[in-house]
Amino acid sequence: MAKIDWKPGTMIYPLPAVLVSCGETPEEYNMLTIAWTGTICSDPPMCYISVRPSRHSYDIIKRTGEYVINLTTEDLAKATDWCGVRSGAKFNKWKEMGLTPAPATIVKAPIIAEAPIHIECKVKDIVNLGTHDMFISEVVNVIADDRYLDEETGAFSLKKSEPICYSHGHYFKVGEPIGKFGWSVEKKKKKKK
Repeated sequence: MAKIDWKPGTMIYPLPAVLVSCGETPEEYNMLTIAWTGTICSDPPMCYISVRPSRHSYDIIKRTGEYVINLTTEDLAKATDWCGVRSGAKFNKWKEMGLTPAPATIVKAPIIAEAPIHIECKVKDIVNLGTHDMFISEVVNVIADDRYLDEETGAFSLKKSEPICYSHGHYFKVGEPIGKFGWSVEKKKKKKK
């Protein structure tokens, strides 16, 4: 098997495909699709989104210092794609996609009611990186739709929510689990006789 060098690029795939909602008032509420997002610290809980300054939502997030990361599902796949290729400056994405803005608990930005998880964020720093600026943010609250909680453990069920991810210009379903954290070193339980 031969290895081939490519020019430097963003080859960390797959990525979560999320809808980020923003705005302080219903008149300016907007959402945009983001694939460049992730966790950067667990205590305090922090995450990031990277946004092009040319995006309509960029100025809203920069001015308000708040946004909500809404995880997406197979049911939200069309809206996720559409909101990534249409501008909130020209379209009311909420009406066009039939989605519902609902109040968040802490931030003024709305949640997308149809999403299974809403991560409320407050911007702590903005780092210019070139084509994108990274909004480094503290997670101030997480709202979970109880339809997607495991009845036995109370944990969020990825299988029930049917999340999607993004890779090289395509959206994909998330597959079946292959193990849990630590399974590779877990000691086998002895069978009782």
